[in-house]
Amino acid sequence: QVQLEESGGGSVQTGGSLRLSCAASGRTFSTYGMAWFRQAPGKEREFVAFITWSAGITSYRDSVKGRFTISRDNAKNTVYLLMNSLKPDDTGVYYCAAGLRASWDSRNQYEYNYWGQGTQVTVSS
Repeated sequence: QVQLEESGGGSVQTGGSLRLSCAASGRTFSTYGMAWFRQAPGKEREFVAFITWSAGITSYRDSVKGRFTISRDNAKNTVYLLMNSLKPDDTGVYYCAAGLRASWDSRNQYEYNYWGQGTQVTVSS
C-alpha cells in the first residue's frame, strides 16, 4: 500500500501562486510514477503533471506548461506542484496519484493505483 497526503491548497487571485505538496508513505514507491490531477465541479478529472521518482522525468498538460513545475524531494518522499500565474480555469480539487506502471505519457486516471484525498485550489478573477 502507498499512502498519499496532499496539502497546500487555498484561495488566490488571478496571477497568484500556490505550492502543493504530496507526502508519500508505505511500501517502496521509488519505482512509481507520480502525478497531479485536478477536477473542477461538473467536469472530469484531468491530468496536470507527471514525474518519476528516480530520473525526475516530467510531463505537463499543455495549458499549464510554463506556469506549473512538478518536482520531488526523494529524501522527504514528497512531490511538489508549484503553480504560478494562476487563472480561474485552474480552480478545482487537486489530487496526487501514484502508478506502478505509469510513465511520462500516462494521462488517464485509471493508470494510477493510489490517490490522495485532494486539496482545493480556488482562483478568483
